[in-house]
Amino acid sequence: MELNGLLNLQAMMFLLIGAGVFLKKRNIITPEGRGVLTDLIVDLILPCNIIAAFYTSFDREMLVAGLQILIVSVVLQLFCMLIGGLCYQRVPRSQRMILQYGTVCSNAGFLGNPVAEGLYGSLGLLYASIYLIPQRIVMWSAGISYFTESPDKREVAKKVLKHPCIVAVEIGIVLMATQLPLPVFLEKAIRSLGSCTTAITMLFIGTVLADAGFHQMVTKTTVIYSFIRLVFIPAAVLAGCVLFHVDSVVMGISVVLAAMPAGSTTAILASKYHGDEKFATQCVVLTTLLSVGVLPLWCMVLNGFSS
Repeated sequence: MELNGLLNLQAMMFLLIGAGVFLKKRNIITPEGRGVLTDLIVDLILPCNIIAAFYTSFDREMLVAGLQILIVSVVLQLFCMLIGGLCYQRVPRSQRMILQYGTVCSNAGFLGNPVAEGLYGSLGLLYASIYLIPQRIVMWSAGISYFTESPDKREVAKKVLKHPCIVAVEIGIVLMATQLPLPVFLEKAIRSLGSCTTAITMLFIGTVLADAGFHQMVTKTTVIYSFIRLVFIPAAVLAGCVLFHVDSVVMGISVVLAAMPAGSTTAILASKYHGDEKFATQCVVLTTLLSVGVLPLWCMVLNGFSS
């Protein structure tokens, strides 16, 4: 299995985070500017990224071929929601919402496709694209609800359904299901804005990390969360795949994508909805740092199963 692509992606992320730290330390990005950056990402750039992710060639044969990995992904999302509901009851709400979202939403949306393609070729890319469909739906539905507090469930539902990223998911599903072509200028504009997601999100995380600091990043809570995100969840996926005799390629992709670090959007949404953004950034950065060593180990484990 080729890991150079994975290591290069991780190195790029840390370089962008470092640039964000530098810009914040030099006061080029001010606290007010960071607020504007948050709104820009959540209200425009992320929705474009979501639409672009769903707007892909997809036919019935591809869905049948990937039905097994689709089932694995759906079961995994339900499992992650269960973990999120059970494991963090004693954590303050400002941190609990972050841990729940970070458990449901990994960084597979960014790292997933290139890693799967690097490890398994074009078949891996196809399976990864299918695998990510349930996560993209859950992270912008149940995921958003973790950050939305209201005594009236109807009000919560309204807030969630009106969220720009949820609207983007709905548009994306329609485009994927119907394969309706968009005007070329519109498609290019959406893809151009969506492609900014990684760079701007990592810069944002760097600005928060500049205030949060590295010295408080390793705590009992962040270590437990990192274990759940990087070890427990993929181990459960591996056990389930072995138990039900899942195809080796499907098992490999499912385990690797389940072992991805916390999604970078965790910090963005914590900032947007007045959660503990410093804690969210620490979770994202720590799991990303640890994943540099953990992901290759999972690849070695999978090699043992396939040999």
